[in-house]
Amino acid sequence: MSKTMNPAKEKLPLMEQFYTIQGEGFHSGRAAYFIRLGGCDVGCVWCDVKESWDANAHPTVSVEQIVLDAKKSGTNFVVITGGEPAMYDLTSLVNELHSNKLEIAIETSGTYILKGEVDWYCFSPKKFKEPVAEAYNKADELKVIINHPSDFKWAEDHALKVNPSCKLFLQPEWSKQERFLPEIITYVKKNPQWNISLQTHKYMNIP
Repeated sequence: MSKTMNPAKEKLPLMEQFYTIQGEGFHSGRAAYFIRLGGCDVGCVWCDVKESWDANAHPTVSVEQIVLDAKKSGTNFVVITGGEPAMYDLTSLVNELHSNKLEIAIETSGTYILKGEVDWYCFSPKKFKEPVAEAYNKADELKVIINHPSDFKWAEDHALKVNPSCKLFLQPEWSKQERFLPEIITYVKKNPQWNISLQTHKYMNIP
């Protein structure tokens, strides 16, 4: 960790943090401690956590305290999400989490260069703001939300740019699940390089 970084003094806008089960994507079903940072300039119209967009609406909490709370939960896996967490320099946060032997994933739209080393990079691009080139190189997982029929072609365009080892997921937008899930099932059967991601935490009625 850089000598200029003090986890007791470094602060991030924290909307919420909680221990739950990861409901989406590659790590679905795994116990995970979520750190949700406030602040986002992507502006997805169907976002289900729009209250996260305004960073000023949430308290700034020290990295030291965030990590302490994560450690107390008993987790071995942390998911940094938002909002758009890559808006911030996460170096101090991820270094402290790693020093406590915690595995780290990030969920990001890929619109910012990531500052800090994570173990799993979930890249979920959005049409509302273009990703940076780095996101395609870093992506361990590409998760595309299907909200319109054109999103299937859009997903394929992104899949062409990620590494061959990147895991590919299509996820129906929750409010349109009844419409698009049957289409996704048919699509994945025809294109088995893709997997289906569902927001299983909503079925389980957990955060």
